[in-house]
Amino acid sequence: MERTPFTPEGYKKLKEELEQLEKVERYKVIKAIETARAHGDLSENAEYHAAKERQGQIEARIQFLNSKLATADVIDVENQNCDRVIFGVKVKLENIDTGEEVVYQLVGPEESDIKKGRISISSPIGQALLGKEEGDEVVFNSPSGVKNYEILEIFV
Repeated sequence: MERTPFTPEGYKKLKEELEQLEKVERYKVIKAIETARAHGDLSENAEYHAAKERQGQIEARIQFLNSKLATADVIDVENQNCDRVIFGVKVKLENIDTGEEVVYQLVGPEESDIKKGRISISSPIGQALLGKEEGDEVVFNSPSGVKNYEILEIFV
């Protein structure tokens, strides 16, 4: 079974979502189904069908989260030496062509969110950054073409 890397924060977020679904949402939808059943004929009861569909979505998400948590490999880099880019660290980069600076954190595929500056270690830029040091130039292919960055800083 393939392990999926997670930061401690990402793992905690998944556990919290699972707990919310199991302890709150699951019971809300059961109540909604009971209420809809009380309205009579189920074949034409939109409330009932919507609640049953929501129940299916919740159960599928619970199963998915349980699977992800079972294969999670939590990697904490809080006390790691940050002389090279590794999973979990933050990297300050300068686009060599534009001078624009960005900060990314390297995370697992399940945690990536470019809007929050979290990029997957399996993405083209993530792969290009792994193992590099401050001052190194990083070249990679992106959907918009070849990008050139310099690593300005590596930190936790």
